[in-house]
Amino acid sequence: MENSNLLDYGPLALLAGIWEGQTGEDLAPDDSRVGVEKNNYRERLVLHPIGRIDNHDQKLYGLRYSTMAWRIGEKDSFHEEVGYWLWDSQRQIVMRSFIVPRGVTVLAGGLVEPSALSFSLSASLGSPTFGICSNPFLDQEFKTIKYELHLTIHDENSFSYDEDTHLSIKGMSEIFHHTDKHQLFRVPSS
Repeated sequence: MENSNLLDYGPLALLAGIWEGQTGEDLAPDDSRVGVEKNNYRERLVLHPIGRIDNHDQKLYGLRYSTMAWRIGEKDSFHEEVGYWLWDSQRQIVMRSFIVPRGVTVLAGGLVEPSALSFSLSASLGSPTFGICSNPFLDQEFKTIKYELHLTIHDENSFSYDEDTHLSIKGMSEIFHHTDKHQLFRVPSS
């Protein structure tokens, strides 16, 4: 890896930094598995540039990230994830790879113009390129079959996202759409 200019990060360049938001909305399966639980949440997201990643002919630029979310009014987090956002300028692909401590790993991707301020990524169960892998319990009880993300950069200090995780829940005939949406704001550097 080497030092780089943030312009090398294509559509990810404006995302580098620390972000917070107070108005997230999470719709998830409730404990009975047949209802919906709505959680309003606050979030802190850190995206740190890691430079160029060389892999033979492939040249990527990456942001290492971590995020945590807390239900409004609670001090313990209910969600955490770590991973990477990657830009492949040659193929004009943005990728997001992450793991959630419940035992789900996702590699989502999508074609994105270098100067795009809005883009979508997706992953599907069984895909050899942009796929999903779960632990045995989740595969049996709450199988993730598709992941979709739409991200919009409003300006250099604000962006929003909408996520839809399609779950096949044991005992339910319909696919459950576990959704998260939030607008985050840049934390000024001190």
